[in-house]
Amino acid sequence: MLLRFLKLRLVVNGMHIYSLQKGRPIVVTMPTNPARIVVTDGYHITGPVQITYSPQQKHYFTIACVIENDVLVGGGIFMTLLFFMGLSSGLLFLQILSMAPIFYLLFLYYIKRKEFIQIRRYK
Repeated sequence: MLLRFLKLRLVVNGMHIYSLQKGRPIVVTMPTNPARIVVTDGYHITGPVQITYSPQQKHYFTIACVIENDVLVGGGIFMTLLFFMGLSSGLLFLQILSMAPIFYLLFLYYIKRKEFIQIRRYK
């Protein structure tokens, strides 16, 4: 879900740039053997993945976010539940604790930015 808001690009060997769109596969030509690919949105960048080309073999990858959809929905439910518990009980501690999922998301987005976007081999 978070990947929908990011404008992702695939960079091959630091020179060839391909725009990625959700649900649309792309065919990448490998200028050298082996080739290095990274995915970036301008702020976040994945670690380089080394690909060795052979004519009989195809490589399939998928781009993922460290915060999966179920983690995002679970954090939203947790945040809402704790906030309303704190609001109804009057405990300020629960209202402050309800902000923990937002702080966790911001921590992953800004501090752990090299792991925010991931390249995974598609099976």
